[in-house]
Amino acid sequence: MPAYAAPARAEDLTGLPPAFLDVGSAETFRDEVVAYASRIWQAGGVAELHVWPGGFHGFDGFAPQAALSQTARAAQLGWLRRLLAV
Repeated sequence: MPAYAAPARAEDLTGLPPAFLDVGSAETFRDEVVAYASRIWQAGGVAELHVWPGGFHGFDGFAPQAALSQTARAAQLGWLRRLLAV
């Protein structure tokens, strides 16, 4: 699969734009997301990583009114606002 389809599979992560990565602690892909963030940092890039306690795949869509979902959405919006304010 090309790196454009799955950026975590790219060998060279230099020059990527800032990334917001969030994942639930009970998510199947948790370790992959954490490793991807670490690789971005190792390449000198900027990544904001959140691992949400107890979150599962799609938790914010499945239960959008839950406190955890609202906190996750607020973090996403806050990051985007900070990024666009520059």
